[in-house]
Amino acid sequence: MALQVALIQPLIPPNTGNIARLCAATDTSLHLIEPLGFSLDDAELRRAGLDYWQDVDLWVHPDWFAFRDAMSRDRCLYFSARATRSFWDAPFQPNGCLVFGNETEGMPERILDKHPDRCFRIPMTGPVRSLNLATAVGIVVYEALRRCGV
Repeated sequence: MALQVALIQPLIPPNTGNIARLCAATDTSLHLIEPLGFSLDDAELRRAGLDYWQDVDLWVHPDWFAFRDAMSRDRCLYFSARATRSFWDAPFQPNGCLVFGNETEGMPERILDKHPDRCFRIPMTGPVRSLNLATAVGIVVYEALRRCGV
């Protein structure tokens, strides 16, 4: 089915390593949009991804504009704790790209403003502001796979 996950300027190596391992487990491509808060040679990043890095279809884009040139807008869905629509309503599609902001700033405001109809949140009933990035990506990826019949 070839889902895609994109991380906008991720900052925490173990989060990205865990997401890379998830991508290897689900045959999902991973797009990292620079600048990154770490080196791809970072030991924590490698340790979190274990020995699965060779199984990750990894794309590194020098900035948001390079990513946008490579990925059609109609394939992208954006996930943010600040979105108003639930991810249960997201129109997941095969070969779609699931886009996430970084661990401290989340989804850039310009994207939320420009694409409100394509922005979704994971509902939370407790007192937390947001989920860990790797947890959020895992929830959304597996729901997208389920909805697309994988």
